Amino acid sequence: MSENTTLERISSMIIERFGVDAEKISRDLTFQEDLGADSLDVVELIMELEDVFSIQISDEDAEKIITVGDAVDYIDSANN
Repeated sequence: MSENTTLERISSMIIERFGVDAEKISRDLTFQEDLGADSLDVVELIMELEDVFSIQISDEDAEKIITVGDAVDYIDSANN
């Protein structure tokens, strides 16, 4: 079995946290507008991303993570 991609891992988190259908998740999906996440939801998601991917995301960087694609790109760059 191949290792899950960053997008697949984040998608699984979104499906579990927000109850979204897998086919609706794309890189362009926004956390607040498309998923209806409030600021607390976003903070909790950022904290979960930090735990799952073993990274630290500064508050300044967290404010720039608006879409699923932003999260994927940030995590991929942090792990390289």
